[in-house]
Amino acid sequence: MLSHQDNNPLYPIFLKAHALQVVVIGGGYVAEEKLHFLLKSSPEANVTIVTPMIRPGTVALAKKSSATVIEDVYHEKYIEKAHIVIATTDSPEVNKQVYKDCRDRNKLVNVADVPELCDFYMGGIVTKGNVKIAISTNGQSPTMAKRLRQLFEEVLPENINDLVKNLNDYRKTLKDDFEYKVEHLNKLTEKFLH
Repeated sequence: MLSHQDNNPLYPIFLKAHALQVVVIGGGYVAEEKLHFLLKSSPEANVTIVTPMIRPGTVALAKKSSATVIEDVYHEKYIEKAHIVIATTDSPEVNKQVYKDCRDRNKLVNVADVPELCDFYMGGIVTKGNVKIAISTNGQSPTMAKRLRQLFEEVLPENINDLVKNLNDYRKTLKDDFEYKVEHLNKLTEKFLH
């Protein structure tokens, strides 16, 4: 039986990353990994990378997307317009300063590999067309999130996107109130679980 401490209190949301300003502080391996997964899930994400040193792989990712690279050391001015900030530097002092500056300005922040300095975690994500599943281990095990992502990628049917589109088209034909639509669609889809 799970204890109260073993329950994941995180609230999952799906962000329109193209409509938000995401700032990544750092340009090393961790920045490249975070940028890769962000752009894989949200190719049109609005991203700015601030770093005095940037890996060639990170540069390549930035060029393939619409990401902007600012080659400079971190300064608080770079997060002024940010909605979300991801700190990935190899300097704990810089990362803590990014966290403090974000808290002072009500910005959502993730300091890579430091759960206590994170407002959010970047979990495993499975995408098949319009279906997207986010997986969280509450920051406890990114490796398990990765394995669960691989499992869901294998078990979700390839035609899941067609099913979603068909259900949406059918939903539009229903003329009754919202409660009726929900009840009707619940009955229609319950066989998917069997």
